[in-house]
Amino acid sequence: MPTLNRVQLIGRLGKDPESRSTPTGKKVAHFSLAVSQRWKSAEGESKENTEWVNVEAWGRLGEVCQQYLHKGSLVFIEGRLKTDKYEDKSGETKYYTKVVALSMQMLDRKPEDEPVATVEEGPAEYEA
Repeated sequence: MPTLNRVQLIGRLGKDPESRSTPTGKKVAHFSLAVSQRWKSAEGESKENTEWVNVEAWGRLGEVCQQYLHKGSLVFIEGRLKTDKYEDKSGETKYYTKVVALSMQMLDRKPEDEPVATVEEGPAEYEA
């Protein structure tokens, strides 16, 4: 049976992207995305819940994210879930789930003479 690992999110960056290069020179950008849900309770009270999602973008997509995104940017991210495993200082196994971005579209309003940029990356080949 086939499976699907695809995530689509619209949200705002919580801080400017941070980037680094791997030992082989591959670029990667990391940022957090605030994704909010709003609803009315049974009593008619407005409620809101915000989830913070960790995102990483590799290669050219990561470079574009680093160059053009900043804290508060509204973006559409499409990608896949990935969970990394590591040991903390006490030797306990911890898990860290993130979205590996495959495409990004900037949704902030621009002057009418500027197009909205969209960047798509092929299948993500990256280093852990």
